[in-house]
Amino acid sequence: MKILVVDDDPNILELVSIHLSQAGYDVMKAGNGMEALKLLDKDLPDLAIVDVMMPGMDGFELTRRLRDEAAIPVLLLTAKGELEDKEKGFLAGSDDYVVKPFEPKELLFRINAILRRYDKAVDVHIRVGPLKINRQSYEVSIGKKILLLPLKEFELLSVLASKPNHVFERDYLIERVWGFDYEGDEQTLNVHIKRLRDKLEGLPEGIRISTVRGVGYKLEVAS
Repeated sequence: MKILVVDDDPNILELVSIHLSQAGYDVMKAGNGMEALKLLDKDLPDLAIVDVMMPGMDGFELTRRLRDEAAIPVLLLTAKGELEDKEKGFLAGSDDYVVKPFEPKELLFRINAILRRYDKAVDVHIRVGPLKINRQSYEVSIGKKILLLPLKEFELLSVLASKPNHVFERDYLIERVWGFDYEGDEQTLNVHIKRLRDKLEGLPEGIRISTVRGVGYKLEVAS
């Protein structure tokens, strides 16, 4: 998953990019609207995070261009909370907005909500080594073996497999699989990870879920 971040403040640009990278996203960075549009000639992101107050082309105009020219969902960053700015953002075609200063966790929640709305959270077909996941048929296969997984285990494995050998934070996994309004505790995640490990254990293809203490989990695939 690629996210384009556009902000003329290099500190905000770097801060947002770090949090997105830690959450498992590939990040494209631009310091202004024209630079962002040039990046689209090389690659197409799944979502754009756009600052409203930028010199030259402001965030509202860039949002209109992104929506009209590439149909990319847009999350606006604004330093203001006035109704007029919110209205202008939605009229320009933005999908949501976050008011600065914001908590990184809130930004991730809103990104994931938009991606779910557009059904872009995870690719339909995922292949990692011998592991194949079909998110349309909910079928998981490793070599010739078919794994029958409950829905939450399937979703959890899909997220981990979407970026193999990448460490996903525990909070991020909980939000992606159970939703940002989930009120349970981390034990639920632990139980589902254990069940997935039990089902992957003993398979000769060298696929396993490893724990990164204090951070989260990653899906490791032997080369």
